[in-house]
Amino acid sequence: MLDLSVIILTYNEELHIRRCLENVAPVAKEVFIIDSFSTDRTLDIAREFGNVHILQNRWENNYARQFNWGLEHADITTQWVLRLDADEYLMPELVTELREKLPGLPGDVTGIIFNRRHIFMGKWMRRGIYPVKLLRVFRYGKGMCEQRLMDEHIQLTEGRAVEFEHDFCDHNLNNLSWFCHKHVNYAIREAVDLLDIELDLTGAAETDDHKEISPQALAKRMKKHRYARQPLFWRSFAYFCYRYFLKGAFLDGKIGFIWTFLQGWWYRALVDAKVLEIKLQCGTDREKIKALLKRDYNITL
Repeated sequence: MLDLSVIILTYNEELHIRRCLENVAPVAKEVFIIDSFSTDRTLDIAREFGNVHILQNRWENNYARQFNWGLEHADITTQWVLRLDADEYLMPELVTELREKLPGLPGDVTGIIFNRRHIFMGKWMRRGIYPVKLLRVFRYGKGMCEQRLMDEHIQLTEGRAVEFEHDFCDHNLNNLSWFCHKHVNYAIREAVDLLDIELDLTGAAETDDHKEISPQALAKRMKKHRYARQPLFWRSFAYFCYRYFLKGAFLDGKIGFIWTFLQGWWYRALVDAKVLEIKLQCGTDREKIKALLKRDYNITL
């Protein structure tokens, strides 16, 4: 068993939590479920595993805040921490790689980057977006989740990160209606993120100070800044074309088209529609925008 703790945020995850825990509980010394008062069988299933500990905290519409609450309140005694979602799991090759490499990493290595593969409608989306490289393991006390509404990454407070070769999977088992509804909810937060880049709503404009996140995450963040400067709606269409044609998602067949259209065009166009809606009501007045977000979406900046 590895000197590793896993933190998993949950709310009504009975569809996924058994698969996730069967995957990581045999590998990790301890697993901490940070639950937002689930009303289904999520916690009953979690209690079947001997090394799983359950903490509950009210959800405040902010993943980073909830994860960092878990870091602060979980009784973590291990050297390493793995961030994992309930609908994610480690590939067997990655489990083997962790067993072989984690105990021997030098002291200045404080983070580990994995490749994420998306499984959509039962099929691995091999093209268009793969691999997404994410820092998911860090030494306890040397990392935390950055405070953002979307695309939150683990920040290292010191040391450096290394890349592992193998993958973990994002494999949600809910249907397409659930998938679309989730992205409707994501759209307002992504719109706020883009407006923050454009108008500096939070008063903390992005600069070169992101040394704490991984180079891959920083490169992705800079691409997002370039995306934010492009015209509304044209940019969502161009992004779809980039992923579908240039990155080869068309080779993934009908499911590849559905995935790329919904996640790469429809969702991005919806985000732009929310940006436009907000600007039609508030212009570029930052205080009006922040008041609207608080009133209509319970988002406080």
